[in-house]
Amino acid sequence: KPRPELSPWAPRIYTLWINKEKIGGLIGPGGKMIRRIIEECEVEIDVEDSGQVFVTATKEEAAQKALEWIRNITKEVTMGELFTGRVVKTTTFGAFVELFPGQEGMVHISELAPRRVEKVEDVVHVGDMIPVKVIKIDDQGKIGLSLKQAL
Repeated sequence: KPRPELSPWAPRIYTLWINKEKIGGLIGPGGKMIRRIIEECEVEIDVEDSGQVFVTATKEEAAQKALEWIRNITKEVTMGELFTGRVVKTTTFGAFVELFPGQEGMVHISELAPRRVEKVEDVVHVGDMIPVKVIKIDDQGKIGLSLKQAL
């Protein structure tokens, strides 16, 4: 008769499907994103060309953390959607905002405030949590954001 519970040391394999176009975002430049998930969550991840993703873990919590991270990275962002994001970088032309782990967008300097902004740092700083609205998604999936339209 099989045991009612799985041994705490037995590996668990979880499967989910993602949009094939999001595979590159999940893997990241040079495999950076997928390696980060594997290291931080202590899991193994296999991604098939079909969009099927296998997450193998010995701990349930680790697998759930990795699955949530993968869902966030591969989430479809839609026009008009509102987020509260963290400013991760500022440049002369705008601010990069992390909407959720693995997904960033850019607020152009002209979208920071209803008035003219001379320097990005006059309005936002790295680490600030700000409300943003998705106003553009280009052909490469790059996300344009607005702070002034979210206020």
